[in-house]
Amino acid sequence: MTGRRRWSTEEILDAAAELLRTGDADSFSVRKVAAVLGTDSSSLYRHFRSKTELLRALADRVLESAMEGYRPEGDWKQRLTALSLRVHAAFGQQPALAAVWGRYASGGPGSRLVVEEALQALRASGLPDEEIPVRYHRIAVLLAALIASEAGVGAIAPGEYEQGMELFRVTVLGADPERFPALAHFARDIRPLGADRRAAFEQILAAHLADIESAVPRG
Repeated sequence: MTGRRRWSTEEILDAAAELLRTGDADSFSVRKVAAVLGTDSSSLYRHFRSKTELLRALADRVLESAMEGYRPEGDWKQRLTALSLRVHAAFGQQPALAAVWGRYASGGPGSRLVVEEALQALRASGLPDEEIPVRYHRIAVLLAALIASEAGVGAIAPGEYEQGMELFRVTVLGADPERFPALAHFARDIRPLGADRRAAFEQILAAHLADIESAVPRG
């Protein structure tokens, strides 16, 4: 009689990542991953003690993929911009994990690589050491919020998206100019939240980095 197959950690993560490509983190479960692998949940709990631990590992693997082939180049702002865009693009491939990254701390090798590079870049900016942890935290919060927000829009079903667009058109283009004069004036130039998010991401990031630069002591 042959024993039950033992799945490796990487095989479990591969199956879980594939499951998340067609679902979402809220409906995700260890039981569903086990079903995909043709086993029971108990065999997976040897590797991950809970759904949260498995999701953290998946999010950390996204960060690892973002850092593959990365080499710091340019000044500190260019490094932080390149790092941020890499993380942004990596979570774009796994949008269901974007919210997980913001919700749960990671702490794996991918997270350490990202944090190390962000701190090194901030040190290169000339900021005093005592300011760097606070500035790093603000960048992390900003990136997590923007990436999770974009992933949320990307996960909306086409029918829901169209309903939202229709509501947007009614709200903006149909505004009573007497009651909402500013809204009526700018109506044709206001864009919905789902539009041009990459440019918005880069501009918000650039503004934040400019704020950091203004705090760097001169001379």
